Amino acid sequence: MSKICFKLIILTFIFLKLTTSTFAQKDTSEYIPISAFIDLDSFVVTATRKGFDVDDFIELVRKDDSFFRAFHNLRFVDATFNNNIQLFDKKGRSKASYQSNSKQTSDGRCREMQSFEETITGNYFKRKKKYRYYTAMLYDRVFFTDGRICADPDATEWEEGKSGIEKHISELKKLIFSPGEKADVPFIGNKTAIFEPKMRKYYNYSIASKPYLNGADCYVFTAKVKDGFQDKKEDKTIIKYLETYFEKETFQVLARNYQLAASTTFYDFDVTMRVKLIKVGNQYFPEMVEYDGQWDIPFKKPEIATFKAKFEY
Repeated sequence: MSKICFKLIILTFIFLKLTTSTFAQKDTSEYIPISAFIDLDSFVVTATRKGFDVDDFIELVRKDDSFFRAFHNLRFVDATFNNNIQLFDKKGRSKASYQSNSKQTSDGRCREMQSFEETITGNYFKRKKKYRYYTAMLYDRVFFTDGRICADPDATEWEEGKSGIEKHISELKKLIFSPGEKADVPFIGNKTAIFEPKMRKYYNYSIASKPYLNGADCYVFTAKVKDGFQDKKEDKTIIKYLETYFEKETFQVLARNYQLAASTTFYDFDVTMRVKLIKVGNQYFPEMVEYDGQWDIPFKKPEIATFKAKFEY
């Protein structure tokens, strides 16, 4: 055999080896429907035989706006709510707190609010009632109203064009109202897109049939980080746990529980939230919001806090 022929054989072998490896390593998960990755309980399996479409349901999970709409509805009705915010030191001792009752009045477009029965401990405020803690400031921006505020009942919560702290708050609201979608938060955004092909390998997804606390029959969607990626120091995931209750008849969200956690050079946080909604008339509103978390981000002092808001209409 000539040297030239031998070289051709070797080159051909190398080429085939490289191309075979390339095709073998090609990620084809983007072509596989998300339903292939989801565990179904026996009731849901039965439902699929009767027309329940898992892929359509996941698309609903991703695009649902009923959860956001319930919070948006809160701005346009009369309501009272109880506020309980607690700040702790590293040893778990209380260092500041704020408790009050608030009453909101609305004419259907403009709203005003008064707080009463306030109990304040520690250094919750700076001078002139300026907030000392970032958690307290965010709570204020989400739930409290200063003066008379008017808004469009049909407006969306996160219009384009916001900047500074308003943009930051808007993107954080995306994590609350649309968990699982990309958020424009530095070093975090892509990792919140838990349904994208690149993120699917880190999660166990499931759909089950369960009753809600009020007896409503629900589909419950759960996404939970797989063993091995639970530690917040691993940097592959941000959303560690997500559970959402959808009423079967209307696909209205009734409750959502989730945990977000990560620890990197740039930030450290571990936050758990539980939210319940309630139907009043033909609309849904928040009934209870619970937060338990700690975080440490650049240019801010670390904070450990809990808060609970309970609403009545």
